[in-house]
Amino acid sequence: MHPIKIVFFDIDGTLIDMQTKRITPATLETLRRLRAGGVKICLATGRSPITLPDIPNVKFDAYLTFNGSLCYTETETIFSNPLAPDDVRTLVRNATALGRPVAAAMRDELAANGADQDLTDYFAIANEVPRIVPDFDDLCNTKDIYQVMLGCRAADYEAVLQGAHGAKIAAWWDRAVDVIPAGGGKGIGIQKTLAYFGLTPAQAAAFGDGNNDCEMLDAVGTGIAMGNASPELKARANAVCGDVAQDGVYRYCLEQHWI
Repeated sequence: MHPIKIVFFDIDGTLIDMQTKRITPATLETLRRLRAGGVKICLATGRSPITLPDIPNVKFDAYLTFNGSLCYTETETIFSNPLAPDDVRTLVRNATALGRPVAAAMRDELAANGADQDLTDYFAIANEVPRIVPDFDDLCNTKDIYQVMLGCRAADYEAVLQGAHGAKIAAWWDRAVDVIPAGGGKGIGIQKTLAYFGLTPAQAAAFGDGNNDCEMLDAVGTGIAMGNASPELKARANAVCGDVAQDGVYRYCLEQHWI
């Protein structure tokens, strides 16, 4: 078995308990001990760079944001893959037809053309508040948009994507979605990051809990689903660890002698 050299972590529901909105002391210790032992640690999240949580005294080697569409280190961009402008316009039209406001995520800004309860609750999970702007359409035409977010249900997915041929849905919550480039996803982000560091999938592990983590687990040699993960993710995983609220990451890493 190849020694683990790099570990990718989802944030919400994996490092941070969705109920308490906190990272436990044991999980913090895990991150610090992994890195102290020479293992690279990376965040892989649907969040934008401006909404990453402050994790005290932990330095990450790379950040895979927007579900892998923007990957970077503290000094370099590894991979940048924004949505095509035509697809953004199509997605906004489709959402409007569904009576849904949308938010557009840029590297340094989060803007919206309105709000509804689903979208508001979605952003509250990460303590985000998108700025509602009157010039939303102009902003979408002039800035790189990495992700479009809107409240909807699974039955709406086809209508959301109608005509946006370069886009796909990455969903980890049942009341809203992230729409990302079809050629993107956490799996692609991991491939780019592994190549950047000169590592192989066999040397990589990943922890996740949502359906948007399926490609991430597929992209590494050791994919671990949290105890609170979706059934779909657990079926794709090489292993299932404990619940996020019960220090699942810490206990798994301890059992595998990674820390």
